[in-house]
Amino acid sequence: MKRSVLTRYRVMAYVTAVMLLVLCTCMVFKYGFDTGEDVTFMVSQAHGVLYIIYLIFAFDLGSKARWKFGKLLWVLLSGTIPFAAFFVERKVAQDVEPLLADASPAVAKA
Repeated sequence: MKRSVLTRYRVMAYVTAVMLLVLCTCMVFKYGFDTGEDVTFMVSQAHGVLYIIYLIFAFDLGSKARWKFGKLLWVLLSGTIPFAAFFVERKVAQDVEPLLADASPAVAKA
């Protein structure tokens, strides 16, 4: 497996997690203080699109790492739970790192 598969997953995990926190903040302002309806709509749409991209990258990583269905489902759903994606991303990176080390090509001596 290429390192780029893990890198793009990690980037999208952070982006999705941050956008979800921004969306939660917008929801508090929209429903708690009755303001920011337009901003909430835009942020929710952006988060939706970014979450779909996150799903694609997470599924790609999971299929290449040969995860069981339960683990894949947890990783996919972590983009919908505030703060969960930060912790899941770290765990996934730790689990996938040995797979990257095993696949690294041997350096040829000159």
